[in-house]
Amino acid sequence: MSFLRHIIACNTHDLDRFRPFRVAGRQVGWLRLDFLMQLARFGGPFVPQEGGIALADDLDTAEARSSAVAEALAELVRRGVLPRLRGEIYPVLTEWGATPLLGLDRGVVSFFGIKSFGLHINGFVRRPDGLHLWVGLRAKDRGIAPGQYDNLVAGGQPMGLTLAENLVKEAREEADLPPDLAARATPVGAISYRMENGRGLKDDTLFCYDLDLAPDVVPRNTDGEVERFELWPVERVAASVRDSDDWKFNVNLVVIDFLIRHGVLTPEHPEYLALCRGLRRPA
Repeated sequence: MSFLRHIIACNTHDLDRFRPFRVAGRQVGWLRLDFLMQLARFGGPFVPQEGGIALADDLDTAEARSSAVAEALAELVRRGVLPRLRGEIYPVLTEWGATPLLGLDRGVVSFFGIKSFGLHINGFVRRPDGLHLWVGLRAKDRGIAPGQYDNLVAGGQPMGLTLAENLVKEAREEADLPPDLAARATPVGAISYRMENGRGLKDDTLFCYDLDLAPDVVPRNTDGEVERFELWPVERVAASVRDSDDWKFNVNLVVIDFLIRHGVLTPEHPEYLALCRGLRRPA
């Protein structure tokens, strides 16, 4: 088995099957052809343009676009074209740090292939017998990756929160970490990937954090996302990621990045350079 197969899996897609989604004259996403046809037939705020779909030009503010799209999505859900909405709004951006052009429900982000962002926290403990990593076992009723392993904390980046605010919120909800402890998490970089899934295209960037925890800190899930947490020696984590498919698909990448940065995966490994390059897909 190998580490690299996880990066390949998270970057498997065929853009020939997609067409641009534009807002205010700028491409912000990718629509799979079957979904594009649904939007073209629906009309409303969605206008065919140069082989893709754009939002109508008379929607000239973020608020107007968000409102019109939300109304259209509700009707598309009612018709069975889209799954139920999540009620959490993601920003639609041309790039990180740009002003949002509109807000889009998290449940349909892959359908529109927009750039989405999230954060992951590697919670680790330095013990006399070596480095250990907190691992969450996802609940079996989760819609994504049920019963698979996860980071200590992970969450998407919603509209209206800073990364720091979201980190504190997710740390409290997912691991019952107090704000002062969560705020000690150190930003250590970002990974990115673009993968095709059953709904469309995931064009994701994950901001990674390390949190050095004392041995007496024991996380506790409070939102039902995780069944339990386990503290694993880092060597066990590495072997599990390398040899199994037991981890949530993108968490494999976050863990690989951790293993590289902490010297567990070294340049002597034959996949080392491919892993370093593959964790950061060109924009």
